[in-house]
Amino acid sequence: MRILHTMLRVGDLDRSIEFYTNVLGMNLIRRSDNEQYKYTLAFVGYGNEKDGAVIELTYNWGVSDYEHGGAFGHIAIETDDIYATCDAIKAKGGTVTREPGPVKGGTTVIAFVKDPDGYSIELINKKDAGQGLG
Repeated sequence: MRILHTMLRVGDLDRSIEFYTNVLGMNLIRRSDNEQYKYTLAFVGYGNEKDGAVIELTYNWGVSDYEHGGAFGHIAIETDDIYATCDAIKAKGGTVTREPGPVKGGTTVIAFVKDPDGYSIELINKKDAGQGLG
C-alpha cells in the first residue's frame, strides 16, 4: 500500500492551480469535470502520480468558501533550500506565515506558507526531512 493523494476542497480552482503550479512549482497532472455531480478535480504534484503522492484539488461548483475545522494540520513539502524557497514564494505573491527557523523544541528548520484557501503548507529542508525534531 501507499499514499496516493490528499484532497483539499477549494473555492476557486483556477486560483488554486495557479498557486500550486506557479508559486510552489508543482505540475498540473490532470483535470476533469463531473457534469452530473457538479464538481471539478485537478491533481497537482512534483512528479508522476504513479511514483509519489499528489494533491487533489476539488472544486464543488458554486461553493467558494469552506470551514477548515480544528483537525486538519498541514501538508509538508521537502525543499532543497528553505530560505530560497520562501524568498521565491514571496516574490511570486505567496504568503509565508512562519519564516524559516528551528521547530519549537528541536533543531529542524521549518517554515509555513498559506495557500489561497488558507490551508497550511509546511516546508522542510531535504536534509532534515524525515528526521523528526532534529
